[in-house]
Amino acid sequence: MSAQEKDELEGTEQPFVSHLVELRDRLIRALIAVGVVFGGLCLWPGPGGLYDLLAAPLVHTLPAGATLIATNVISPFVVPLKITLMAAFLIALPVVLWQVWAFVAPGLYSHEKKLVLPLVVSSTLLFFVGVAFCYFFVFGQVFKFIQSFAPKSITAAPDIEAYLSFVLTMFIAFGAAFEVPIVVIVLARMGLVSIEKLKSFRGYFIVLAFIIAAVITPPDVVSQLALAVPMCLLYEVGIWAAQLFIKHTQAPDSEAESNTSAS
Repeated sequence: MSAQEKDELEGTEQPFVSHLVELRDRLIRALIAVGVVFGGLCLWPGPGGLYDLLAAPLVHTLPAGATLIATNVISPFVVPLKITLMAAFLIALPVVLWQVWAFVAPGLYSHEKKLVLPLVVSSTLLFFVGVAFCYFFVFGQVFKFIQSFAPKSITAAPDIEAYLSFVLTMFIAFGAAFEVPIVVIVLARMGLVSIEKLKSFRGYFIVLAFIIAAVITPPDVVSQLALAVPMCLLYEVGIWAAQLFIKHTQAPDSEAESNTSAS
C-alpha cells in the first residue's frame, strides 16, 4: 500500500448518527470538566478571592485607603461569579480542546493531523502567555502610569463591573495579539502568502501593529508599546516558524514531488 493510499484511509468517514452521539458525549465531558473546576474554585479561593486576585494590580497602585466600588446592587455577587466561571473555563480549556481534537481527528488525513494538532496546542499556549504578560507586566505599568497623572484632588474609586470589562478587553487583546505567529503560519501553509511576501510586508506590519495597539489599548504610551512591540517580534517568529512548518507538514504527494524534483 502506497503512502498516499494509507493517508486517504486515515480520513474514512463514520456514520452520521454516531458522529452526533460522539459530539454529544464530548460536549458533556467538556461541560463536566468546566463544572468540576468551577466547583473547586468556588470552594477555594472562592469567587471573592479570585476577584481580589484579579484586582490586585490596580489596588496596589491606588492611594492608601482607596478601594473599588460597586454601583449596582447585585454586582458584588454577579461579578465574582463571572470571574470564577471565566477562570474555570480557562483552566479546563486543555480538556475542552482535547475533546474537540478527539472528535475531529478521526476524520483527518495523517498529514492534516500533523498540521492541526501543533496549531491547536501552540495557539492555546500563546493565548495564555499573552494573558499572563498582560496581567503580570502590562497592568502594573499601565496603572502606575495612569495614577501618576491623576490630580491630587481626585480620589480614584473604579467600579468593579467597569474594571472587569476593561480586564476582559485587555486579556482578549493581548491573547489575540500573541496569536500573530499562528496567523502567519496558516497563511503561509495554505499558500495564500509566500514567505518572501511576508518578509517584504514586515515594514507595513510594524505600522499596522502600532495602529492596532493605539485603537485597542488605553490612550497611554506604555500599553501601546507593550502590545505593539511583542506583535512585531512575534511576526518575525511566525515567519521563521512558517518555514519549518511548511517543510514538515506536506501531504504525501507533495513530498513525493519534492523528492522527485530534488533527485
